[in-house]
Amino acid sequence: MEFQPVQIARHYLPHRTHYYYARSKFATDPLYRVVAEALTDTHRPLLDVGCGIGLLAHVLRGNGFSAAYSGVDIDSGKIRSATAAASRAGLKSTQFSEVDLSREFPQHRGSVALLDIVQFLEPSAQDALLESALACLDPGAVLIMRSGLARPGWRLRFTRFVDWLARMARWMNVGPKAYPVREELEQRFARHGVQARFESLSGRLPFENWLIIARRSEQAPNDRQDHAAAPPASNRPTIAVQGLPT
Repeated sequence: MEFQPVQIARHYLPHRTHYYYARSKFATDPLYRVVAEALTDTHRPLLDVGCGIGLLAHVLRGNGFSAAYSGVDIDSGKIRSATAAASRAGLKSTQFSEVDLSREFPQHRGSVALLDIVQFLEPSAQDALLESALACLDPGAVLIMRSGLARPGWRLRFTRFVDWLARMARWMNVGPKAYPVREELEQRFARHGVQARFESLSGRLPFENWLIIARRSEQAPNDRQDHAAAPPASNRPTIAVQGLPT
């Protein structure tokens, strides 16, 4: 299967809003291709937190990613649309679930995607989400994020403005709360024994967008024992939010 943006968008019909959203997203946002390339050599199951209508699943399958994919989102309408589109496309080992992360974090071992979601949480909720996501990583797994970073400059102001427009258009359930600080993320990753790289996705676009890829190596000898297994959902920190954007 190859990445065919128009064909993927057609799987969302007769929901024309999601059809046109998919067309415009693929035409203007390099995120999905970049994420698919980053996961090319990863064979661990993927949990896509805040999956929206599930566009990433289609791109991953088109790029040859064959591991199990699980998308979760609080928006039941988007989950229904994602499920229907995946069924029409015949995507295998792909499932979508409605999940409120303020109540629970899914049981998962493998890679985790947090795309355009962290900045919409209060700092305490960001901490809880990142800790839960990092606890899921097993050897060879990847945490892949896209977010603006708290840096001085006009790009962040523009990004915050666009994030608020998404809220006003009701595509997001909440407006932006806080953009993470790179140094704090690096310190968190180091505590969990994962190595991370930061890549600017701004290019010629006016956004303060960064791709963050944190990878757990194949069981390094100094890995902390308490990160060897993900804690059960009941023991993980609560992500205290009204609802996550998608």
